[in-house]
Amino acid sequence: MAKISIRVIPNASKTEVAGKEGATWKIRLAAPPVDGKANGALIKFLSDVLDIPKSSIEVLKGHSSKQKIVEIPMNIGDIEERLT
Repeated sequence: MAKISIRVIPNASKTEVAGKEGATWKIRLAAPPVDGKANGALIKFLSDVLDIPKSSIEVLKGHSSKQKIVEIPMNIGDIEERLT
């Protein structure tokens, strides 16, 4: 299990990885930051990119914040390779 730091940018024109700043991944989300839609979009995006089930990804911290800590059942090297 790996914990990664993610800064989301909601209301973007499309959902994509926007790069990495230090240890924090920046991810643009097309979803608005309302009623958990951005969190759902983030989990779906990570699930698709990392090719793992949505149910195995968990937002540990930052449910209502742009800065999040997400737990993913993969090693950090594989995660970084797939997000790049």
